[in-house]
Amino acid sequence: MLIDILRRLLIGSVFCLVQAVVLSRVRLFDCVTPMLFVYFVIMVPRGYPHGLTVLWGFLMGLAIDTLSNTPGMASAALTLTAFVQPYLIELFLPRDAEPDMKASAEAMGWINFAALTSLLVLLFCAAFFTIEAFSWTNWQLWLASVTGSTVLTLILIFTCETFRRK
Repeated sequence: MLIDILRRLLIGSVFCLVQAVVLSRVRLFDCVTPMLFVYFVIMVPRGYPHGLTVLWGFLMGLAIDTLSNTPGMASAALTLTAFVQPYLIELFLPRDAEPDMKASAEAMGWINFAALTSLLVLLFCAAFFTIEAFSWTNWQLWLASVTGSTVLTLILIFTCETFRRK
């Protein structure tokens, strides 16, 4: 268990640094930002304690909020995503899957992995940009932000998944 915690801390730290140093500075069309750190929650294995999954999501979001000056937005959206992840992963994994199977294209197949990842990233981006806008007066900008950030984040996640060590 200690090794798992240290490994997750290391991976989470890498995601936080990449997001804060590189990806947070990318703003395409003044509304699209890649949010690769969602991949951290997607990689939580099946059967992982639900409370710990939510806690990891909150802590990762809190770290992103601290480093990127987004007060509470990432932690709220990532906590929601981490809360939903265990339920969604059950929909896309085969019934005879191992209890500790990780969500990956190799284990699930590209179609199931893409569907799971797309739903989780869309949920995260919708929650994040809804909290950011906190109003529906400019719904076109909200829709462009959610759609563009979802697509850009999915491209980054699928690229990482392609090169992920087996």
